[in-house]
Amino acid sequence: MNLLSVNNLTKIGREQPLFTGVTFGIDEGNKVALIGRNGTGKSTLLNTIAGVLQPDDGTVVINKASGVSYLPQNPQYNKNDTIKAHIFKSKSPKLEIIRQYEEICSQMEQGMTDGLQKQFDDLTLKMENGNLWNYEAQVKSILSVLGINDMNRSMGELSGGMIKKVALAQVLVEDTKLLLLDEPTNHLDITTISWLQDYLAETKRAVLMVTHDRYFLDAVCNHIYELARNKIKLYIGNYSLYLEKKETEAEIEANTERRIESVLRVERDWLMRGPCARGTKAKARIQHDMALINREKFQADKGFTFEVAGRRLGGKILELHGITKNYQKGFAEQNEGKTFPVLKNFSYSFNKGEKIGIFGDNGSGKSTLLNIITQSIQPDEGYIVMGQNTSIAYYQQNPTFKNLDQTVLEYVKEAAEVMQMNDGTTLSATLFLEQFGFEGKIQYSPVSSLSGGERKRLFLVRLLLSNPNFLILDEPTNDFDIFTMNILEQFLMGFKGCLLIVSHDRYFMDKVADTLFILEEDGSVSGYVGKCSEYIEYRKMKMAEAAENEAKKHTEARTATVTQNKDSNKPRKRTFKEQKEFESLEAEIAELEEKKSALETEMSSPDYEKATAAGEEYKTVSQQLENDYERWETLAELS
Repeated sequence: MNLLSVNNLTKIGREQPLFTGVTFGIDEGNKVALIGRNGTGKSTLLNTIAGVLQPDDGTVVINKASGVSYLPQNPQYNKNDTIKAHIFKSKSPKLEIIRQYEEICSQMEQGMTDGLQKQFDDLTLKMENGNLWNYEAQVKSILSVLGINDMNRSMGELSGGMIKKVALAQVLVEDTKLLLLDEPTNHLDITTISWLQDYLAETKRAVLMVTHDRYFLDAVCNHIYELARNKIKLYIGNYSLYLEKKETEAEIEANTERRIESVLRVERDWLMRGPCARGTKAKARIQHDMALINREKFQADKGFTFEVAGRRLGGKILELHGITKNYQKGFAEQNEGKTFPVLKNFSYSFNKGEKIGIFGDNGSGKSTLLNIITQSIQPDEGYIVMGQNTSIAYYQQNPTFKNLDQTVLEYVKEAAEVMQMNDGTTLSATLFLEQFGFEGKIQYSPVSSLSGGERKRLFLVRLLLSNPNFLILDEPTNDFDIFTMNILEQFLMGFKGCLLIVSHDRYFMDKVADTLFILEEDGSVSGYVGKCSEYIEYRKMKMAEAAENEAKKHTEARTATVTQNKDSNKPRKRTFKEQKEFESLEAEIAELEEKKSALETEMSSPDYEKATAAGEEYKTVSQQLENDYERWETLAELS
């Protein structure tokens, strides 16, 4: 079934068209990625499809029966709303019924009235008729996996990562068949990204997304649309297949270009001789030659690799001694006033050329560690010793600019006008800016005219031009396209100084970091020598082993009990007393099974008090049944 039809869509940008005549469709179950360089209009296209922006031409048709859910790159929210209010701000009739049901249940806990009972009865009937009990369980499961447990917290007190999780939850729980996702992995921790990757790969819902996470693209998408030169082109397959097809295309186009140039060399000589254009054949030949000369020429993707000369590091680089940092968590009444360790007695001495990634879930203290190292905040205990020749450059997630009236070029030239390369050559600030997406007029535009993402990239360019020997990067990839990230990766791989990096992009981390700091739940920091993807697989394996060992312990304990009962005494017959107990147990078990079945029916009663009492009795009966069965098995071993 077709869910989305886009026909001849056109959108004009600030200076020129972003895209023209874009036509494509998405069928049920398709997993589609939209890729392209920064500024080609990927987010604008998603916004237009979602109805946030109006196209300058063309149409977007969404199947009414499918519905669409949209996750923008920067979610909008009311800071005074609770998480529950934000998530249930949906036009979905199913979610509205579940919201009302949850609200009535909360009110009934405070006290029962006839009005509440009637509303509860009506909503229970709607839940049953709509088969919404399973749907409600799915909603709660998604919220739980995303770590959204306290639904009454206000949106205004959440971190950027938590806001993205809540916005993502809102999209995932909606009852729609088409998901539009703009950079869904930004601000999420690697564990959540791994879960989201599996969810999207397995769901029957169709997906159209913009993302720079290459592992994510490979695992989820089976269609790639590339937006380039104002047009869109489809590649069937995942990102790896797309790269292979692009390489083949580039070879074919380059060969075609060489053949055309060979033909034109001959044709130019003919044209220079001034042929008579009176004949029909001559006219056609001239028109053909002019079409070849004025054709849109093949442009290969720019390749840009470089190694800077670098600033020398001394014998002592940076030492951390017993660093401890605690934070107060007052999100729940039971935690009010308590402090929890984010970092606990962490010591480390950095060595030349180390490239270390920091791994931890949201809220584990990754940014806190970076801020302590750069002395933006002070530890509660411990101290830092920095070498005399150590020059730190710190890329923060939300950089500040002192003078927004400066042009882009003026801003970076304050750091350096040229960069010294390893081979003795120099690279101008202008060329360096171009490689990171700042081409043409934008270099002479004021910083104030840039978008938030463009300012972050500009800040990074200036940091790199300052030629540090200790580079600290906190989520540098959020506003880069894949092509620009390749350039940054090449720079960091050739970087001779120390690198400390926080990033949720596993591919990027694998490329630039060979060692990890693992921030544990108790505030300790452990090390892992290897790539980020290797650690994720290692952690999955350890978790699976722990679960298997736990299950094995239960099995062994039960087996040991049975074995002990078998072997403790020689085989014997049941005594008269044991035989009477055995017979009474059989009758008691049958009676308890009937009681249990009746209680299960009562637990679904619309009478709240009756259902609650039945639930409590159900627990008692179940425990008694378990005890009786265990005793019955012991007596059954006797003949």
